[in-house]
Amino acid sequence: MAGASVMTRRFRFPVPHPLVLLTACVILAALASHVLPAGEYERRDDEGTGRSVVVAGTYREVDPSPVGFFEAIVALPRGMADAAEVIFLVFLIGGAFTVVDETGALKRGVTSLIRSLRGRDLLVIPVVSLFFATGGVVENMQEEIIPLIPVLLILTRRLGFTPMVAVAMSAGAAFVGSAFSPINPFQVSIAQRLAELPLASGARFRIVFLLIALTFWIGMTMRYARRTRGTGERGDEGTDGTGSTAGSAEGVRTSDLGIFALVGATFVVVVLGMMRWHWGFNELSAAFFIMGVIVGLLSGMKIGGTAEAYVRGFRSMAYAGLLIGFARAIYVVLQDGRVVDTIVHAMFTPLEGLPVLASSFGMAAAQTAIHVPVPSVSGQAVLTMPLLVPLSDLLGMSRQVTVLAYQYGAGLCELLTPTNGALMAILASAGIRYEDWIRHVFPLYVGLVALGLLAIAVALGIGLQ
Repeated sequence: MAGASVMTRRFRFPVPHPLVLLTACVILAALASHVLPAGEYERRDDEGTGRSVVVAGTYREVDPSPVGFFEAIVALPRGMADAAEVIFLVFLIGGAFTVVDETGALKRGVTSLIRSLRGRDLLVIPVVSLFFATGGVVENMQEEIIPLIPVLLILTRRLGFTPMVAVAMSAGAAFVGSAFSPINPFQVSIAQRLAELPLASGARFRIVFLLIALTFWIGMTMRYARRTRGTGERGDEGTDGTGSTAGSAEGVRTSDLGIFALVGATFVVVVLGMMRWHWGFNELSAAFFIMGVIVGLLSGMKIGGTAEAYVRGFRSMAYAGLLIGFARAIYVVLQDGRVVDTIVHAMFTPLEGLPVLASSFGMAAAQTAIHVPVPSVSGQAVLTMPLLVPLSDLLGMSRQVTVLAYQYGAGLCELLTPTNGALMAILASAGIRYEDWIRHVFPLYVGLVALGLLAIAVALGIGLQ
């Protein structure tokens, strides 16, 4: 054990503070604008997606637009403004769940859950993981996870699990669900529209590999939790001498069930709003804000108490909002330098002369690389799919396979890339250093990528359309 500890220390790779890391990435993006040739594709408005998409075959070099150091720093507040809808979503969800938390319902619910699973505590992991994975499958859940991390930390601490388990069974499960989803509106749905495929086509095929991926992820999370488990804590306020918690032994109240029902109903409305009514971040923010206000008033906190709880929630989400804005600034700088399209063009041009299988694997690899400077999965879809569809037709490759390459390449990269502001904010909320997360998740990421490549190969073999 001592030798293993020495080896762990020897192979640690220091990573700076998240804000330092993201600022360094902004400066590197500015340097790239001095090194890479500026270039752009023509764009057109797409009625099916309501977005501006690139036009294949129109790439051309344009006048360089290098970004200076001061301009790069100015991009930080511009990134905050560009990500305003996402940041306000985080603030309003954080405020709403602070209200829910201050009712005491969540802590009593955690206590009751632990009691009901006495001796079967590991079952918490698949239950929680499937909840968040479902969120990833149906609505690309990311930023919504941030305010829930403190509650998950209470749960994992009481069970003796590390904070890594809290992030793995929430953000990790959600990201895996998103990447392998058959219906994710921000990934597969928008990519299928751009590829002129029926929505939810190939769903049975995707569901098979989704189940395999989630089984792998949940199984490895349970294995890690079992190996790293400590003694846990018996609540926040000590015990009464009998092994039960003195301050939090009270079971779930009838009013708590009403609060849980309201929270669950809000998530249902949010999913319906996104899938049927095309809600965006502003509508989601409004729905959660209303939920928090209703919970506060029904629980007796009154208007003033509810407002104070919201203020405390806003304060706790400030750092997360900064991380999201700093991450968006990287893309802002690349856009200003007019090198985003250059990067995309350079990634996909070499694929034209490859065999079909190699080209499909190359598409997935290129989508992974592109997702670092372009951290929005929907933005990446409108940027890359119009270029890849004509290429796949030229190669005789199914467009469905092209969508799979995009899903697995961009979607799984969410687990790793520091330009994913939601990931960085979740890690910061859990008190986990980025390098520790990478060390934990990278072997699992490799396994999931291998599964994705296997899915692509099988899709090619069976002629998935």
